[in-house]
Amino acid sequence: MTGWEYYAVVLLVDFGTFLIAAWGLNLEFGVAGVPNLAYIFLVAAGAYTYAITTLGPSSGNGGFQHYVIGAHLPYPVAILCAAAVSAVLGALVGITGLKRLRPDYQAMALLVVSITATTLVSAKTSLVNGSAGLALIPNPLHSIEPSKRGWAYVGMVFLICLLVFAVLRRFTDGPFGRLLRAMRDDEEAALAIGKNVVALRIAVQAVGGAMAGVSGALLAGFLGGWSPGAWLFIETMALLTAIIVGGIGNNWGVVLGTAIVPTLIVQGVQFLPDISSNPELIPQLGWIILGCLTIGFLFFRPAGVIPETGVRRRHRVIAEPAELAEQPADGAKNGASMSNWLIAPRGDADRRLADEREDILVVDDIHRDFGGVRAVDGATFSVQRGSITGLIGPNGAGKSTALGIVSGFVRAGRGTVRFDGADVTRAPNYRRARRGLVRTFQLSREFATLSTLENLVVAAPRARSESALGVLRGRRYWGAEEREITQRARRLLALFQMEDKAAERAGNLSGGQKRMLEVMRGVMTQPSLLLLDEPTAGLSPRLTQRLGDACLALREEGLSILLVEHELETVDRLCDTVIVMVQGKVFARGSMADLRTRKEVQEAYLVG
Repeated sequence: MTGWEYYAVVLLVDFGTFLIAAWGLNLEFGVAGVPNLAYIFLVAAGAYTYAITTLGPSSGNGGFQHYVIGAHLPYPVAILCAAAVSAVLGALVGITGLKRLRPDYQAMALLVVSITATTLVSAKTSLVNGSAGLALIPNPLHSIEPSKRGWAYVGMVFLICLLVFAVLRRFTDGPFGRLLRAMRDDEEAALAIGKNVVALRIAVQAVGGAMAGVSGALLAGFLGGWSPGAWLFIETMALLTAIIVGGIGNNWGVVLGTAIVPTLIVQGVQFLPDISSNPELIPQLGWIILGCLTIGFLFFRPAGVIPETGVRRRHRVIAEPAELAEQPADGAKNGASMSNWLIAPRGDADRRLADEREDILVVDDIHRDFGGVRAVDGATFSVQRGSITGLIGPNGAGKSTALGIVSGFVRAGRGTVRFDGADVTRAPNYRRARRGLVRTFQLSREFATLSTLENLVVAAPRARSESALGVLRGRRYWGAEEREITQRARRLLALFQMEDKAAERAGNLSGGQKRMLEVMRGVMTQPSLLLLDEPTAGLSPRLTQRLGDACLALREEGLSILLVEHELETVDRLCDTVIVMVQGKVFARGSMADLRTRKEVQEAYLVG
């Protein structure tokens, strides 16, 4: 093999192995929003696993290196073991470093994990031979003639790249990818529609970790050695820069970014001739260029060379507007006859009549303090099934905090919350949403990078496409259901007169449109009780009227609503019962007409 051939083989193998790792990190960071600065640790785990499962006992080769296990597994099995070990470690990192941490804290926690792992491996000689690392790692193609082995290795790496890409698309290009992007855009909004964010993050860490393990195994098999110096945390920055340059969240952009950053720049400069006056410059030149690229792209083109949006249609099974012809012509005008496509089945009519006087929500003696300030002080109230109940009071009365306690986004100091006959006081927020207790927020929260239609479709409960089986089996398994969900979402857009915004990115909507979108997204979950936190704030009179009409129609179909609202005209029009809160306590309860006549209520809130 000539020098140029060797040069080409090294760059191509580097490109293929780095690409697998970059795809895995893009799944975690670019698609799911997990800032995993410990990613190179998972690559190293794969490399070490491949080494110790193929080298044989450490007593071999003169016993000059010491390591655990020491097996002689077939090479394909060793690569699979590397993937499995890195997947498990990725999931463990997800549990310890990601649960309920802010993104910047997540990044710091995972950076510490990476540095700690490097220090531990370097100091523990008997684990994987300490700082000296492992040598004589077998090449899986060692039986091939040396002159042809390099190109054969290139072919093997690129074949594995194709297999990894086929698996990756199942996670990023379909409805599951839509769910991950929703989680990335707004974690709390995802929790509010019943998505288990922690489980999703751990699953993504495991899948991304498996890709890291495969990358590390292929690198170790090609290089024949591996040491702590090969996986310093700065290597993760090279992969991150490749993602930023190519296009965050875009698998094809990552291909371009990997070719430019870790392959041509970081590795390519190593083949440049040394500068006699400064021999240390060339080895560090790649990192200097990498730093400048990162800063430049973050400032001037944060979406990368190939932005995530506009390069593919993520949802080819989306129903076409023509399918709305099945809806009655007046359905979008008066909100009638929605039960067969908006509201979840609630049993037969006799059961509904029997339950209509029952309380779907009972809140008993809830308290919540913030830094010594008592926001909620023993509030007790209930919501009747099939009613619209208003929750009003002056600013600072504790209304939104009470709503947060009911929905599980604020932990109660004491007291109980019972929903639909079950005690949900300690239930996580996403589990309450899955049971049918769904909320909106005081400040609208949309999944900004998804379209308006995708914001609604992602809220559908128990979607087959979001299950493990759905990811494995693909469109044939979930395609029909996806079309039905999308059709329902389009009809909902028609009801709220926003069908012309279906393809618009949610982040580009006006404030009032975002507010309407959040209410629609709540309805898409098919809730039993919908908690609306000041839904008319920022809405025009026309949109306020449209929202009110929809709420009344939904109530007629059996939906219960708890409405926090400052606009008393809206409360008067919509609410069957109104609860007044003052200084964290329930002060009065009754119809709006009755409350207006009560002097103590006027003095506390209504006067002026």
